Amino acid sequence: MPDKSIVINTSPLLALIAAWGDLERLHNLYHRVWVPFEVCEEIRQGGTSNFGIAEFEAANFLDKQKKALTIAPLLRNSLDKGEAAVIQLALNQAIDTVCIDETAGRRIARLNELKLTGSIGVLLRAWRENPDFSVPLGIERMQARGIRLSDTVIEFALSHSK
Repeated sequence: MPDKSIVINTSPLLALIAAWGDLERLHNLYHRVWVPFEVCEEIRQGGTSNFGIAEFEAANFLDKQKKALTIAPLLRNSLDKGEAAVIQLALNQAIDTVCIDETAGRRIARLNELKLTGSIGVLLRAWRENPDFSVPLGIERMQARGIRLSDTVIEFALSHSK
């Protein structure tokens, strides 16, 4: 049964697309997955390779916001636009969990008393619900797409998926 709502940032979305090939597993894990307008725009810009755009657009279950948020000055001045928007949307909608990978965003989310997960946390949750999914393979796929993971994060994921 899907868990409650979550607001998700660009990096975790792209990392999960890399790991899984699509975002369908998110639909099984969370009742509602909110994506701020600012994150939608970042993904649609496509970076240098346009990676993840088609998979993101195909994920019709995502609650993709259609308007930019008014972001509090502290968030706007402390974080990049996507992370600030994730935290602002969570606060505006009283959603208590955000999915952010970057350290600064995670720190500010904690200061705002939000619960946190990241791409590896979602990957582990998917594995717990479906042990047929290989966490090491997911990590390998992430790295093959240029997703940077620290040795500490990789060791954590591997030790918690046995």
